[in-house]
Amino acid sequence: MSIALVTGATGFVGAALTRRLAQEGVPVRVFRRRGSRLDLLGEAAQQVEHAFGDITDPLALREAMQGVAYAYHVAGNIGFGSSRVRNRLMSVNVDGTAAVVNAALDQGVRRLVHVSSVAALGRATRPDGALDEQAEWRRSRSSSAYGYSKYLAEMEVRRGVAEGLDAVMVNPSLIFGLGRKGENTRRMVDEIRRKRMRLYPVGATSVVDVLDVADGMVRAMQYGEAGERFVLAAHNLSWREIFRQLAEACGAPPPAMRLPPSVALVAACFSEAGAFLTRTEPLLPIAHAHFMSAEHRYDNARAREKLGWRPRPFEETAQRIAQAL
Repeated sequence: MSIALVTGATGFVGAALTRRLAQEGVPVRVFRRRGSRLDLLGEAAQQVEHAFGDITDPLALREAMQGVAYAYHVAGNIGFGSSRVRNRLMSVNVDGTAAVVNAALDQGVRRLVHVSSVAALGRATRPDGALDEQAEWRRSRSSSAYGYSKYLAEMEVRRGVAEGLDAVMVNPSLIFGLGRKGENTRRMVDEIRRKRMRLYPVGATSVVDVLDVADGMVRAMQYGEAGERFVLAAHNLSWREIFRQLAEACGAPPPAMRLPPSVALVAACFSEAGAFLTRTEPLLPIAHAHFMSAEHRYDNARAREKLGWRPRPFEETAQRIAQAL
């Protein structure tokens, strides 16, 4: 079987994909930094080939892609707040993606699947307000530097397609899974388990299981067409409902008090001011306050129809996380 390269294989999403591919007997080469943690890979860490380097290093990427037929570009940076964080987002998400695209073109990779985000979709163009693959990026109050970096990364992939690269993109929504303590959505779960979550935002968003994201990526590799993108958003839920299902699975009380948007914005302003004075990252960035106070809905019809993607209920995801903990 042909070798599949996975960037970001030691992270939350990349590890889920790598474990999936290894279990299916696919020869996998992971591209990672030498000091990266391997805990999320589990037994797969011993079943895959390791290539080393930084995602912004063109030479290391070209070497890693030698003999590779298929590549999954999962590596990315998530961050909000300071200019230092924004610079890192642009370096990893934009410059890193450009380097991956160039290496794939140089080495003749047959197909690249790029992991973007629903944050790169911009504003809804449909009357019902749901975002799908036809949405175009537009700046708004809830836009973030992260979303902008993922949009620019998609532009690099599209540039690669124009230059002859067979590339497909997937746009996951808010991803839930076990993950590492203190990282990603695991932080929400831990706060709920410890009964520290008292407030719920008034907005809504879409959630998806990390295992279903990995499944969507594999299906995009198999069935997608060059230049296409697929929204991997499983269920549109209010934050109150998300927290309720997580709390119920963990045997904890759900947050009972509503967090008004005005209060969230004031708290975010104080958070960013304090972070600026202490040269740290804000606990609640202003972009987060806007995002969690608004309703964001996504349409996964294309992924369902063309890829045969069938995400599991969020209740099942919540139960799986709670049982693992």
